[in-house]
Amino acid sequence: MTAIPVGVTVNGQDHEFADAPSVREVLQRLGLPCQGVAVAVDGAVFPKSRWDQPVERGWEIEVLTAVQGG
Repeated sequence: MTAIPVGVTVNGQDHEFADAPSVREVLQRLGLPCQGVAVAVDGAVFPKSRWDQPVERGWEIEVLTAVQGG
């Protein structure tokens, strides 16, 4: 049986994975930081306590970096 790739969108770009990586693994594979960022999935904040959960097909993930200024 052939595995069906998992397609997700990260920061507006489509990505396909042969397996279902965790959110943390997606960040690592794409060279994105795992510290100092917030993650939203389908427009809702995705708590860091759930980052080891496998992504699901069709998720829209946004990685947000805090910006200082004033």
